[in-house]
Amino acid sequence: MNLTFANPSRFLAFARLAIPWVGALGAVLAGIGFYGAFALAPADYQQGETVRIIYIHVPAAWLSTACYGMMALSSIGTLVWRHPLADVSAKAMAPIGAAFTFLCLITGSLWGRPMWGAWWVWDARLTSVLVLFLMYCGILALWNAYEDPARAGRAAAVMTLVGAINLPIVKFSVDWWNTLHQPASVFRMGGSTIDASMLWPLLTVALGLTLVMVCLHMAAMRNEILRRRVRTLGLMAASRETQGFSA
Repeated sequence: MNLTFANPSRFLAFARLAIPWVGALGAVLAGIGFYGAFALAPADYQQGETVRIIYIHVPAAWLSTACYGMMALSSIGTLVWRHPLADVSAKAMAPIGAAFTFLCLITGSLWGRPMWGAWWVWDARLTSVLVLFLMYCGILALWNAYEDPARAGRAAAVMTLVGAINLPIVKFSVDWWNTLHQPASVFRMGGSTIDASMLWPLLTVALGLTLVMVCLHMAAMRNEILRRRVRTLGLMAASRETQGFSA
């Protein structure tokens, strides 16, 4: 395993250089994708202008599961390899993943109202994504339940790996059960069923938002490292004061 950036100081130096460039590139790509989605791509012959919700909903759905997958990998690093930045990565990713999952649920509801005639149905895909959001909320609560970051990291890692069972359910729910949600139409055997005029804006938005997610993740990791350093300095100062009083 390459531990070049496992050292917090090296990671901070890397993040300081990478964050502006990654964030700017992500914003540009997302802007190009949204322009193509809302100004160039045609309306759907069945869904009309409502189809444009997919340019936000689908990337948010992809990133909601991708963020949790990254948290699961970080949790393995915490429990198995004791990677110096693993729990920092998991903690930093949790609110980002929760935000994308919430966006996925909201945009899905906005799409479902005109298509299904209801804001919400207990569809297998919708229900499993709701469970994913609740897992994010539970993990965030667990992080805040412990004052010691190391103990919080181990507890959150266990909960994250247990919740990872839901990821294949989210992915394959439309194949395993008879659901209202449409099956996969971008990455599937036989190629995409979406026309190129609609596919390129969707993929461009997805790539742009992915880079924005990476930028936010690095920024959140940097803040968490600095927060832990401040905490350590505070504990050291308090310990010296206690020793001074004892003397």
